[in-house]
Amino acid sequence: MDEAVSITQSRMNEFKASSAIRRRNRVWALRALLALIFMASLVSLTIGPMSLSLQKVSLIVLEKFHLASTADLCTDAERIVVWNIRFTRTLLAVLIGGGLAMAGASMQGVFRNPLADPGVIGVSGGGAIGAIAMIVLGMRYLPPGLTSQFSLYLVPLAAMAGAILMTLLIYHLSLRRGQVDLISMLLVGIAINAIGGAFIGLVSAFIATAEELQTVTFWTMGSLNRATWDLIISAAIFVVLPMVILPRYSRALNALALGEEDAAHLGIDVRKTKRGLIALSASLIGATVALCGMIGFIALVAPHIVRTALGADHRFLLPASALLGAALLLLADMVSRTIVAPAELPIGILTGLFGAPVFLSLIIKRNRRC
Repeated sequence: MDEAVSITQSRMNEFKASSAIRRRNRVWALRALLALIFMASLVSLTIGPMSLSLQKVSLIVLEKFHLASTADLCTDAERIVVWNIRFTRTLLAVLIGGGLAMAGASMQGVFRNPLADPGVIGVSGGGAIGAIAMIVLGMRYLPPGLTSQFSLYLVPLAAMAGAILMTLLIYHLSLRRGQVDLISMLLVGIAINAIGGAFIGLVSAFIATAEELQTVTFWTMGSLNRATWDLIISAAIFVVLPMVILPRYSRALNALALGEEDAAHLGIDVRKTKRGLIALSASLIGATVALCGMIGFIALVAPHIVRTALGADHRFLLPASALLGAALLLLADMVSRTIVAPAELPIGILTGLFGAPVFLSLIIKRNRRC
């Protein structure tokens, strides 16, 4: 009896020790990701047609926060480039990358499937349909006073509505005996993306003006080159708020990973929780699409890397995915600005080139396990 108690106690101590090590590793991983974002942001501020040293960039940013004075060390043109162009673009990349990755991790938890990428299953397509419908049709037929007063918010709201509706449709059409079926989900996503592509093509060919057509092309390819302080304000409203709320669902997502019945036994209101998660995740995807167009695979790759390295505990998975997504989009943006300079490669094309092979490798690994 004493020997059994001793063995049990020893195993409990080993479990506590391993949990402490795992927690410490996760904390260090979060710190490393924060350091990566900081370093990538500094490099991003120095890259561009106008060559600027790290010292000048740092002085200009510190001056804006009243922590330093550049005096005659920097010209007005350099201040404008750093603060109004590069700083806004860098900040937008952090917000959009973090939002996409956190929404992807949350959506994968809701669907209980690591392949639930918003771009592949049609959620981003739904957001694009809502955004383009508002750009081309809404601005023509809505009252002029409404469009002039709330023009900054109408497109994000329309994109969020489109993404939420598409997510609900995907969820209900993919259910098989109470479980989300991967094949059904991918087929529904293909159909929705085809409908979205047809709608965009119809609008582009017969309805949109030359200026609207250029905007529609921007949405379909994805870009950060329209970053302004007004856009940062929109991002702060529509992206940051869901990102603050989603981590509160970490315990519920961990419970859902065990199955809906087990989650209900643990005291989780499954229906209410899933509705909240779908609304937050889809609205976050819709907001990112409305602000920067369709940027694929960040929402798939970042959570997959974090899940592989740190485990599936959503208390760490959600914030770590957001940090890694921000870092990945920052790095992708720097490549897109320099790889074909002085032109710029649309960032959605770049993320697709790198993300699609990762998605295919995940499907191959899944098929081998089945």
